[in-house]
Amino acid sequence: MTAVDAARGPAQVPAEGPAQVPAEASLSVLSRPGLTIARLEGDLDIATAPPLREHLLSVLSRGVRLLVIDLSGVSFCDAAGLAVLIGTQRHARARGIIVRLAAPRPQLAKLLRITGLDRSFTICASLADALPAEWREPRAATSPGTLTAGSPAADRTSPRPALSAAAAPAGAA
Repeated sequence: MTAVDAARGPAQVPAEGPAQVPAEASLSVLSRPGLTIARLEGDLDIATAPPLREHLLSVLSRGVRLLVIDLSGVSFCDAAGLAVLIGTQRHARARGIIVRLAAPRPQLAKLLRITGLDRSFTICASLADALPAEWREPRAATSPGTLTAGSPAADRTSPRPALSAAAAPAGAA
């Protein structure tokens, strides 16, 4: 990212669907009544933090009761990335929204642990573990973290299409 790119400010981001954040990160959002899943991929760093912060805060105003931030695609996170997560949680709490972090890679899980943020956040091992029971698949029917339409869990939430490849956990397409 150049100084010119940074001066342009955040990119225009659609309300739902894949959103490209400048530099080396992307954000996909799946919103349903009361639940929003934000899947982050790439680097959470000083270059990607401002537009990422703007977009994450924008999803908090839509009657959301639970925000799940899927971290399975995050390859790097610095202090600016942690600040985005902390700020998002702070704003969510002020609105009565629960925030759960899902599926951080080992390096990010270690960073959350050594900074003490594992005591401030609810961190779930997989996306499926972070979701409400009615969105979960029976463990015996699918591999961990896999969600599909047409299952008893998916049929209870109407209407809800299957998660797209952009919003599904890695390997669950």
